[in-house]
Amino acid sequence: MKKIVKHLMGLSLVAAMLVPSVAALAQTEASFVTVTGVVKDENTRKEVPFASISIPGTHIGTVANADGEFTLKVLKSLNATDFEVTHIGYLNKRFNIEEALKSGKTYYIAPHSVPLKEVVVRPDDPESIIRGALTNVKKNYSEIPNILVGFYRESIKQKRDYVSISEAVIDVYKGAYQKEFDNDRVKIYRGRKSGDVKKADTLVVKLQGGPHIAMLLDIVKNPDVLLDPDMLKFYSYEVLDLVSIDNEMNYVIGFTPKVELDFPLYIGKVYVTTETLAISMVEFSMDLTDPNKAALQFVRRKPAGLRFTPTAATYLVTYKKQNDKYFLNYIRTEVAFKCKWNRRIFSSNYTIMSEMAITDRQMDGVTRFTAKESLKSTAVLADMVPVYFADDFWGEYNVIEPEESIQSAIKKINRKLKRNGN
Repeated sequence: MKKIVKHLMGLSLVAAMLVPSVAALAQTEASFVTVTGVVKDENTRKEVPFASISIPGTHIGTVANADGEFTLKVLKSLNATDFEVTHIGYLNKRFNIEEALKSGKTYYIAPHSVPLKEVVVRPDDPESIIRGALTNVKKNYSEIPNILVGFYRESIKQKRDYVSISEAVIDVYKGAYQKEFDNDRVKIYRGRKSGDVKKADTLVVKLQGGPHIAMLLDIVKNPDVLLDPDMLKFYSYEVLDLVSIDNEMNYVIGFTPKVELDFPLYIGKVYVTTETLAISMVEFSMDLTDPNKAALQFVRRKPAGLRFTPTAATYLVTYKKQNDKYFLNYIRTEVAFKCKWNRRIFSSNYTIMSEMAITDRQMDGVTRFTAKESLKSTAVLADMVPVYFADDFWGEYNVIEPEESIQSAIKKINRKLKRNGN
């Protein structure tokens, strides 16, 4: 586990080479319709972040951003009539596409939960529930390889200013969940980055690994990150609640470290379905009680004389059920840290965010990418993709709508590029 933890967020000064992919077919704008809007709580009228939006009976979908906003592109050839919105603690709800195109901009979903005291909890202790979920991986998750189409975004902020924004549509070869994680591969279909990187600071921060970091956090496929059976004994577990996810009841099992090791552990929640014992979601954060210990897990390379102190490290992983199997749906990471040079009074504050949503999936005729066309695990996405932020860049591909702060940064980049004649 110690080796795996060290790769969750690698910061480095490295370069990489782009290996273009030959993925999906291009479509004309007339071949799809675009549904946009914001997901809100029916009772509070507040935005619901990270809701899943999908076309029932297909693998097509996306995820709302932190502001509840989404854009869903639907090929006309699907003849789809409805789209569905799902989120933890809410009832699934379907909306008519044709009506949404005419007047739909806000989509309300209703909260749904069952008090724990009104439910008969299985007699097993919480740790046994998690061990049962690990035992049931073969039954609950894909036994055959899949090709996943995903949208990946990473951003780096210095204080409130964006230093870098990089995005890509990626293809992922996802081997059977019973196979080794190292069998999975990623390749880039299309990507772009900001051209507004600030030069004021002497420190250049880059995220090493890119989409590989996201894939590493598939904790069901890669339990070494968090759910290594040999590591469970180092945590205390408690059933905190019972909630609905995708119309299935889930145990909410909280966990906290009960020992101190030479590397940091985690604090968080695992969501396990009550009927099938499938892991449907995990949200956790690194224990930063000893920030110096935690710092060793992040930095691959740093200049001499620089002190690196993490202040927050949070992770979210969700899965979605289709045809009695669970598939990777959304991954989000956020790491905040301080950097201070020796003999300098002030420090620099950075925040790195990355997220990936699975927007499509292929299960037939799947072949593994060659090593040559695959993205290296040491790659830096920002070094591999061009500067380009035209509004129609993504075409028919489903992406995660940028959050308000990122959208503002992109608009500034576009204005700058237009002034420069690009």
